[in-house]
Amino acid sequence: MTRTATVNYHVHKPERQAFELDAGGIIGNLVAPELATTKVEVSDQRSARTATTFNAASVGFRTFPTQIPSFDDVRDWRRIYDAELMELLTAEVDAKEVVIFDHTVRVDDSDADRKPARNVHSDYSLNGAKQRLIDILGTEKAAEWSAGHYAFINVWRPTEAPINSAPLGFILPDSVAEEDWILLDLIYPDRKGQIMGLAANPNHQWIYMSSMTRDEVAYFNIFDNRGRPSIGHSALDMVEDPNIHTVRKSIESRTLVRF
Repeated sequence: MTRTATVNYHVHKPERQAFELDAGGIIGNLVAPELATTKVEVSDQRSARTATTFNAASVGFRTFPTQIPSFDDVRDWRRIYDAELMELLTAEVDAKEVVIFDHTVRVDDSDADRKPARNVHSDYSLNGAKQRLIDILGTEKAAEWSAGHYAFINVWRPTEAPINSAPLGFILPDSVAEEDWILLDLIYPDRKGQIMGLAANPNHQWIYMSSMTRDEVAYFNIFDNRGRPSIGHSALDMVEDPNIHTVRKSIESRTLVRF
C-alpha cells in the first residue's frame, strides 16, 4: 500500500549550512537551515510482499518487546534497555561488541524538549563519525576500532500508543544519488558535529512501517566505515487514521557497533 506524506528536504547552497541545537542555552530551541517542503509517495512495509532487510537496504524492522514499562526520567531503565539493545544487535547484525551512548525520547508536541526530526538526513558525515568515535572511546581505542569494521546504528521504537501520525520514514539507498547529499554542521552548546542532509530527488523511494507499536523496532545504519550505505530518514507528516488523536512518542537509541 502506498500513501502520500510531506517531508522537508534540504536545499543546496554555495555556503556551509548548520543546525544549532539548544540555541541561546534554551533546551529544545532549534535554529535550522532552509528546508523545502515536498510531497512524496511512501510504501508501507506492513503490506509489502518482500520485507526490507538491513543487509539489503540498511534498515530492518522487527517485533522485539521490551521489559521497560515507561521511558521517563523517574525510572532507572537504561541498564535493562541497553542490555535488550545489545541482544537485538547481536542477533540482527551479528555485532561482536556494542556501545550504547545516547537515548533520545521524542514527543510530537510543540512544548516538548525533543520533537520528531522533520528534516531528511542521516546522522553522521565521514568526519562527524570519526570525531564521534573519538568522543565516545578516546583516541587510542578509537584507532583500534578504526582498524577494523565498525558502524553507528540507530534503534527506534514507539513508547506508548501505536504510531498514528509522524511515523519514521526511510529512503532506500539504491534510489539516492551521491549529489543528493549535503554536508551540514551540527552545533551544540558544548560540541560541534556534522550530519548529512538530503536534497529532493524524484527518484527517491520512500518506505515506512504503518502503525508501529511499542513492541516493534526499526534499526538502521547511520554510518559504516566499510561502506554500507547510510540511510536517509525523517518523520513523515501524515496521519494513518484521522479519527485517532494520539501523540507520537518514541525513543531512538544511538549505538556504536564493532563487527
